[in-house]
Amino acid sequence: MEGARPVRAPRGTELTCKSWATEAPLRMLMNNLDPEVAERPDDLVVYGGTGRAARSWEAFDAIVESLKELEEDETLLVQSGKPVGVLRTNEWAPRVLIANSNLVGDWATWEHFRELEAEGLMMYGQMTAGSWIYIATQGILQGTYETFAAVGRKRFGGTLAGTITLTGGCGGMGGAQPLAVTLNDGVCLVVDVDRTRLERRVGKRYLHEIADDLDDAIARANAAKEEERGLSIGIVGNAAEVFPALLERHTAGDLTIDVVTDQTSAHDPLSYLPLGISVEDWQAEVERDPEGFTRRAQKSMAAHVKAMVELQDAGAEVFDYGNSIRDEARKGGYDRAFEFPGFVPAYIRPLFCEGLGPFRWVALSGDPEDIRVTDQALKELFPENEHLHRWLDAADEFVEFEGLPARICWLGYGERHRAGMLFNRLVREGKVSAPIVIGRDHLDSGSVASPYRETEAMKDGTDAVADWPLLNALTSASSGAAWTSIHHGGGVGIGRSIHAGQVGLADGTELAERKLEALLTNDPAMGVFRHVDAGYQRAVDVADERGVRVPMMDAARRKAAGSTDEVAEG
Repeated sequence: MEGARPVRAPRGTELTCKSWATEAPLRMLMNNLDPEVAERPDDLVVYGGTGRAARSWEAFDAIVESLKELEEDETLLVQSGKPVGVLRTNEWAPRVLIANSNLVGDWATWEHFRELEAEGLMMYGQMTAGSWIYIATQGILQGTYETFAAVGRKRFGGTLAGTITLTGGCGGMGGAQPLAVTLNDGVCLVVDVDRTRLERRVGKRYLHEIADDLDDAIARANAAKEEERGLSIGIVGNAAEVFPALLERHTAGDLTIDVVTDQTSAHDPLSYLPLGISVEDWQAEVERDPEGFTRRAQKSMAAHVKAMVELQDAGAEVFDYGNSIRDEARKGGYDRAFEFPGFVPAYIRPLFCEGLGPFRWVALSGDPEDIRVTDQALKELFPENEHLHRWLDAADEFVEFEGLPARICWLGYGERHRAGMLFNRLVREGKVSAPIVIGRDHLDSGSVASPYRETEAMKDGTDAVADWPLLNALTSASSGAAWTSIHHGGGVGIGRSIHAGQVGLADGTELAERKLEALLTNDPAMGVFRHVDAGYQRAVDVADERGVRVPMMDAARRKAAGSTDEVAEG
């Protein structure tokens, strides 16, 4: 792509914009494209195959210049990575409103999207790429950690110690898996076609080592399993070939695979390498025949998923990790693709009923000490939350910062606003050296409609109702968000989700405190509302316990009481 060049966010306290309200989105946009953070920064791709921060370098430059000129009562509009207007609004309005990859229903196909993308009319925003709140692999790490912890609680007596997890994909999203497994004391085998991705994770201590071959990987995994020692092992190869091979070895008794999942970029078939094509020829083959490549990728995914299903038949705990691989395998001709569940209905929905979800923050100063201060302050704010303390201690020990120093944890309704207001006080009192931005992933309790992931198997059948993320975006925009985004596609692909993101700013001012209290109360409330409305008893209980106002609460109680399909507790 013409005009490519290294991008790095400013550090320190000197402003390049007129206020921190506009400096914050500028630094976060630039941070998304930092070579430490982005997968292919020269192409503006942050993660997830084609998830971009801006549509073109020309558009990137125009966004930067617009942010530098923006006043504190103005709002920049960004349409699929291109700045299209500046409006006079007010100081409570978001400084940036973003919409990415949104297409009308009948036109919401990869084919139509790619036609528009090729003409420079649209870009794919993924979840946090095009909303400027990606924080590299750490951003997905805690959610992955929470998921594997839930697997351990459900199936293995509360820990993954003495188990082997098999998974695929070690890119920007999948790269969190090996560390998340080992933080839960398990052994992880992670397969990737691209050795450089595995090497990058080793360099950042997300992955311990790369095996010489399959026999070597099995020997290392068995030794660590026997010792109940956490160990992550990378395997260079195509998951569509390696998963079936490991199934054979499992069946033969050479090893026992206990947990199976996958985070390859299966949501976009052009980002999944089919059998018979080399990594070196990947892009050329995509450009030569995208339709043929898609069919070959789907056929390979069918083989990949068949091995996952047959490992489940053999006793393994198997789940889809939200990348649409089951549906792509179905399209590839495999009719048992949906015989294992998605991770949300299997493990995470009880947390969503409490408004729990990812809470992430970034030190705009660039100083890691600011994250250390916030970590300690959070532990003091929630002294009774031992799970949170264990996570923050583990993150401090094992997570290397990429780009601007950042942290993530999971907090629920009644907790997030307290954390936000605490951070604002730390800025005001000079205990951190510069303002902090507070955001979240779009993988959240009330901000997504995604029938193959966050809203799979909703109790009342409302998996595909997209009113909720739209209401969520409207709520954050009217509750003091620094910027708000509405995306289509995310990690599951065009036609399969609508999701919303929000970011707040702690700059130490009284106005910021009022905004953060409203924003970080109302945003997780959407998760409680969503699950109360769907008839989950746990969400009804949370609303009653924490004073969440639901106009038709009596009807919600009847709906929850009348269901026999209650979500399993944590």
